[in-house]
Amino acid sequence: MKLEILTKPENSNVQKKIISKIRDLINLKNLEPGDKLPSERMLSEKFEVSRSSVREAIQKLEFYGLLNSIPQSGTFVANIGVIAMNGMIEDILRLEDPDFKSLVETRILLELKTARLAALRRTDKDLVELKAALEAYEEKVLNGKDAVQEDLLFHLAIAKASGNSSMNNFMLIIIPEIITNFEKYHVCDKGLSHEGIKEHKAIFKAIEKGDPKLAKQKMKEHFKVLYQYCYNLK
Repeated sequence: MKLEILTKPENSNVQKKIISKIRDLINLKNLEPGDKLPSERMLSEKFEVSRSSVREAIQKLEFYGLLNSIPQSGTFVANIGVIAMNGMIEDILRLEDPDFKSLVETRILLELKTARLAALRRTDKDLVELKAALEAYEEKVLNGKDAVQEDLLFHLAIAKASGNSSMNNFMLIIIPEIITNFEKYHVCDKGLSHEGIKEHKAIFKAIEKGDPKLAKQKMKEHFKVLYQYCYNLK
């Protein structure tokens, strides 16, 4: 798993402009449910933005059920009427960027669910990826290096293991802002990283054991300090 694109979140105004242009394109071309959009490369050239920006905009619209991306096939308009689509996109464009506290609350609620589901649904392959992410995080922390990305990659691996694509996509959407705020508030400078190793291992063992109740509890304990720290911010 890689986090290169996600660690460089584009300006929200740029993303909103791309979403607006995709909406205009759908209306201009009279695209109907099931019709295919131009490729990411073609859209990036047409809108004069990076392909990563186009990809993030498409992921956001896909999360809200307005587009469907099919591997090796492309991106298609979802099964929704044009009036409803335009209304939903207007709502999306009016959404405010969440503050750090909102992100923490959302992430905690989401990850309590993904941990529980991961314990129920994880495959042997998922366990291999989880262990690799866990070891990468531990190595960075013990060597005194910034391990924010490795930390979040471990949590992304849990989301993937949950077998719920919507939860996984939502994690991918909010993670860039989480990373930005972690760096802004120096969250991982608060002595949480070393403790995080033990907590990550406890979560992993619960998922490996296939115990959903324990996995949820260990994830809750993992976020306790972060939640308290977040609400002490001025």
